[in-house]
Amino acid sequence: MPITFADRLNQVETSAIRELFKLLGKPGIISFAGGFPDSAMFDVEGLRTASEAALREEPGAALQYGATEGYQPLREQLAAFMAGKSVRDLAPEQLIVTTGSQQALDLLGKTLIDPGDKVIVEGPTFLATIQCFRLYGAQLVSAPIDADGVRVDALERLIEEHRPKLVYLIPTFGNPSGATLSLERRRRVLELAVKHQVVLVEDDPYGDLYFGEAPPPSLLALSHEVPGSRELLVHCGSLSKVLAPGLRIGWMVAPAELLARATMCKQFSDAHTSTFAQATAAQYLRAGRMPATLARVREVYAGRAQAMGEALRRELGEGVDFVAPRGGLFIWARLTGAGGRIADGRELARRAIDQGVAFVPGTPFFCADPDHATLRLSFATADAERIREGVVRMGRALETEAVPS
Repeated sequence: MPITFADRLNQVETSAIRELFKLLGKPGIISFAGGFPDSAMFDVEGLRTASEAALREEPGAALQYGATEGYQPLREQLAAFMAGKSVRDLAPEQLIVTTGSQQALDLLGKTLIDPGDKVIVEGPTFLATIQCFRLYGAQLVSAPIDADGVRVDALERLIEEHRPKLVYLIPTFGNPSGATLSLERRRRVLELAVKHQVVLVEDDPYGDLYFGEAPPPSLLALSHEVPGSRELLVHCGSLSKVLAPGLRIGWMVAPAELLARATMCKQFSDAHTSTFAQATAAQYLRAGRMPATLARVREVYAGRAQAMGEALRRELGEGVDFVAPRGGLFIWARLTGAGGRIADGRELARRAIDQGVAFVPGTPFFCADPDHATLRLSFATADAERIREGVVRMGRALETEAVPS
């Protein structure tokens, strides 16, 4: 008898990014495709010391089952970490530890989304969010963005029209857009949440990866300025991009009732995030090594972002348009078609593979009305020399004769 799968699987498909990775085994290929941090940036010695401390000081707790809400010493360290980023009065009990921030998105899907519910996301947005929310039956609505993040006037019109169950934003160095929501717009977004009584989800895995000047405070940090907004705000954080994704440590700050429901759903899936990973992360944060780690990572990524921007302008010229990122891991670019060159990111991606370089076309990052001219380039895992060579190869792919439409 054939296997009958759940209808919900008809709403999603395999990640275009994961499928692209299958092509990356080609010898000599330079990849701008992944959204990974550079493994050379990992503080291996610091993590080794932290793991040894976890086993030495509390071996039973580190290796035993733990509370679904999270390992209490880590919750305390995360609350202190957030306090260092101007988040006021955050008690450890107001957050739960998740298996990466992506689990927090899954928990939001489980606790909030019924089939047919409207959910507003940015256009473009994180691909896994599109897949996750669609898996739970959400009807996604795309809100337009520019270099300063989501366009708030348009967002309000969409809220009034669709009455969404929630609004999901990546306000700081968005994936894939790299856009950062301005301070004025952050306050207005919080005001909109209160005015329309809609849940607002802030996903913030990249906020610590700034180049030079720090970005505006998070929505969570600003929520004390907008009465009533904290009761409607969910904040998702992660150590994956700033420390090590292999730890799978994320967290979610949310109103008490939502946090309780999310904890219940987490019990059904993984019982708790790895206690050993949590104990290691707690020891690492307690040792005070994070500021130096962040300073090093910011310096390296800033240099690579500059190298990529300069190479794009030199090699692709008028064929591409982009805004230089102020942080994060990505450059979001748009092909202009100038001089009759390729103007479709999907076609350029195919040709670029033949030239020995890979990136992700922008199409999959839109939940509706995709801009096929867009593409996402990650500068995180290649040094400046390989970045320059990779962009040279992109330039060769762009200059190849276009296929007649």
